[in-house]
Amino acid sequence: MTLPSQSAGDDTPAVPIQTAADYIESLRGRSLRVFLFGQLVEEPVDHPVIRPSINAMAETYELARQQPALATAHSPFTGQPVNRFLHIATSAEELVMQNKMQRRLGQRTGTCFQRCVGMDALNSLYSTTYDMDQQLGTDYHARLVAFITMAQRANLVIGGAMTDVKGDRSKAPHQQADPDLFVHVVKRTDDGVFVSGAKAHQTGCINSHWMIIMPTMRLGPEDRDYAVIGAVPVDAEGITYIYGRQSCDMRALHGESLDAGNAQFAGQEAMVILENVFIPWRYLFMDGEFEFAAPLVERFTCYHRRSYVCKSGVGDVLIGAAATIADYNGVPKVSHIRDKLVEMTHLNETIYGTGIAASYQGYPTQSGVYQPDDMLANVCKHHVTKLPYEIGRLAQDLAGGLMVTLPSEKDLDNPEAGPLLRKYLKGRPEIDTVDRMRILRLIENMTLGRNAVGYLTESMHGAGSPQAQRILIGRQMEADFRKDLAKRLAGVEVDGEAGGRPPEGGYMSRVFAPVDRKEDG
Repeated sequence: MTLPSQSAGDDTPAVPIQTAADYIESLRGRSLRVFLFGQLVEEPVDHPVIRPSINAMAETYELARQQPALATAHSPFTGQPVNRFLHIATSAEELVMQNKMQRRLGQRTGTCFQRCVGMDALNSLYSTTYDMDQQLGTDYHARLVAFITMAQRANLVIGGAMTDVKGDRSKAPHQQADPDLFVHVVKRTDDGVFVSGAKAHQTGCINSHWMIIMPTMRLGPEDRDYAVIGAVPVDAEGITYIYGRQSCDMRALHGESLDAGNAQFAGQEAMVILENVFIPWRYLFMDGEFEFAAPLVERFTCYHRRSYVCKSGVGDVLIGAAATIADYNGVPKVSHIRDKLVEMTHLNETIYGTGIAASYQGYPTQSGVYQPDDMLANVCKHHVTKLPYEIGRLAQDLAGGLMVTLPSEKDLDNPEAGPLLRKYLKGRPEIDTVDRMRILRLIENMTLGRNAVGYLTESMHGAGSPQAQRILIGRQMEADFRKDLAKRLAGVEVDGEAGGRPPEGGYMSRVFAPVDRKEDG
């Protein structure tokens, strides 16, 4: 389906961001209110703890420059190539290309590159606002298209903010003792709305240019003020960011590049406090339409759970580190070593296989945007809640205890202790002791340190905890259809067509649907 063209709003910068260096420079000089270690950060770009996460985000620009076929797409809104993170997917093939790009970025950074949330927010909002306009006569979809066009022309980073702090989980938003425990509208004017509340552990928010605020759960009629979706600049008045701690993050502060394990790249999470933040009407994409909150959340989580294919790229790095340390230890051909590497690869490709299958089996919505397969997206994410932990365990097994007992690199630099470490931490004679230490620190970084945040705990809770996926898998499993299959083969009489027919619109109907491919050109 051809998507409509739309002119950009007047917020489009004169010169778009083109390179990683341009992107980093675009983050300077903003009036961000960021707290880290109890201090207000003067310039986040130059803070040693924050900078590795900015470098990881910058790789999304570098990949688009180096591999445009992988990381860019042709926009129907601008008529120009745009970064794939800003593109609206109009075929199953474009969903697949998102996954391929995500795996490649995981390989390049070994961490969370923080940009998938915005991509998944834009795509899920595209169909949701279209449905709202069709049913309610609103103009949210046109506003969203104008916003996307502006972002594409400027080549901006769009962040997504969905997870509220939630307060008492047994109560709905309107029942909370403190109304600010869910983001909500506090005032409406002729020009727009003001919102207050907080979003927890938001990925890459400080490294974004704009942030889309979305509801976090199904809402009822009494929650109308909580049914709000809007885009705000990350440096808007009234926003405070409190940076999240990560394991071993002080190593970056102390300039310990070897001990950091992955000194160049890291992820980022922060709490976002919104105090009477203004959203003009043109950047508001929901205001009180509570009945569309649940469909939005379900569509977004479907996109985002499939986006955890990125962990297979990070897994590629960890498998490579485990294989390297086995080689440095002189045991690359030992049978149980190779078997563990094979098992790590098998688990890693299981993540990739289910994620990319969700994209291959994507289907069109009325708006023209393609939605990943719900069942397979949840299966992918459910694997991600488990398999990286086993991959990490095997990596630690192959690394040995030295991974967590290595002396500091400052000892390595000491004129007396350093020569002793180089002598006694030697593996194969031809391998530099420092190189062996670097690989051990990388494994520590990815399984216990800063980047274990993105590879392990984020894999558990990001885009919903394991139980959330099990609920969706249960809804999609079509047990009655499967029972009919068994009954017929066992000779039990079943009403209906011989052989059984999958329920229309369900998971099995997509299994047997023709593969939709976008024609070349």
